[in-house]
Amino acid sequence: MLVLDLDDTLLTDDYQISDKNRKMLIEAQQKGVKVVLASGRPTPAIMPYAEELELSRYGSFVISFNGGTITDMRKQEVIFERSLTTEEIHSLHDFSLENKVHILTYSAKGVISETNSEYIDVELSLTGLPHHKVDSFKDEVNAPAVKCILLEEPSYLKKVEKKLKNERSDLSISISKPFFLEVMPKGIDKAASIDLLAKQLNIKQEEVIAVGNAGNDLSMVQYAGLGVWVDNVSPDLRHLADIVVASNNNDGVAEVVERFILQ
Repeated sequence: MLVLDLDDTLLTDDYQISDKNRKMLIEAQQKGVKVVLASGRPTPAIMPYAEELELSRYGSFVISFNGGTITDMRKQEVIFERSLTTEEIHSLHDFSLENKVHILTYSAKGVISETNSEYIDVELSLTGLPHHKVDSFKDEVNAPAVKCILLEEPSYLKKVEKKLKNERSDLSISISKPFFLEVMPKGIDKAASIDLLAKQLNIKQEEVIAVGNAGNDLSMVQYAGLGVWVDNVSPDLRHLADIVVASNNNDGVAEVVERFILQ
C-alpha cells in the first residue's frame, strides 16, 4: 500500500499531478499496489485526483477529512466514517471566539463559517466548495460533521494548538497547512484509518509506504513500514521520517515509486 498526502506532497504548488508522478502511480497499481490518497480535504475535493489516477479501475482508496472517512473507489462507497458530535463542534466554536481564531466546518451546503478570512479563502480554493457564510454558526450547525478547522496566522495558531491540546484530550488535533489547525474525533487521524484499511486488505504494516510533508501526516509517516517526507517538509519534522525524497515540485512521489516499488 502506498499512501500519499495531496497538498504539498503529491500535488505541485499549482495543485497538479505531474506527468511523471501520474505515470509512476499507474505503474504501481498495475503491479498490485493499492494507492491511497490520504488528505485533510473533504471527499469531493479529492475525487478529481482519484479519477486522474484511475483508482476505481485498480481497486484503490481515498481517505478524506484527515482520516474521518474512507471511500472504496471500486465500489464507490464509504466504508468508514467518524464525525464530531454537534456538542463538540459547538464547544470548538466557543473556543474559537475565546481565542480569536476563525472556525469552519462542512455540510451539504459547502464550507460553513461566520467569518471571512484569507485563510478560509485558501480552503475554498483548495476544495472548490461553496462558502456558506452564516450569521450564527451554532444555529446553522445542528448535526455531526467530520471535522472542524481553526484558522489564523501561523505563529499565533501554534500557540492556539498548544492550548487546545492541553484543554481537549478528547479530540484529535493537528496542523496541516501552517494556518490550518485540524480537529477530528478522538482517535481519528491518517494512521488510524490506514491501519483499519490495511487490516481489511490483509496488508502488513511493514508493507505500507506513506509520503507526506506536514504535521497531520506525522502519524501515518511514523506508522508506515517506510515513512517518507518530501523535501519541502516542515523543518521541525524533517528528522521524524525514515527518508526524505525530492520536493512536491520535483516528482518526489515518483522517486518513491521508482526506488521502493518498481525496483
